Amino acid sequence: MKLDGFGIFVKDMATMVRFYRDILNFEIREDENASNVYLVKDGTLFLLYRRTDFEKMINRTFEYASGINGHYEIALSVDNYEAVDLTFKEVVSKGATPVLEPTTEPWGQRTCYISDPEGNLIEIGSFNK
Repeated sequence: MKLDGFGIFVKDMATMVRFYRDILNFEIREDENASNVYLVKDGTLFLLYRRTDFEKMINRTFEYASGINGHYEIALSVDNYEAVDLTFKEVVSKGATPVLEPTTEPWGQRTCYISDPEGNLIEIGSFNK
């Protein structure tokens, strides 16, 4: 098996597409109102699935976390410590929700966390001073 990409189930497709496209610069492959929207970031396929459409397709309902949740994270890397700080300020100024301001961890990584509009955690970090 080969990892082809990853996806998340979303409540508000248009809002989530605009966040990943306009704030995090993911490349969009479909209309923002499609049931499944393919985005690409640095060669990795990222899929957004509208919850209601997916549940209808498989004839099953699911429970979803609300608010900022810790089910998983999306990790994005930048060139160096300074870029962590600058990127955090930039994405927060564009509307990302701050979760953890830039911090240098004991293992040598400078990292910070934001969340998308539906509360999914996104890490921005670097191991390069």
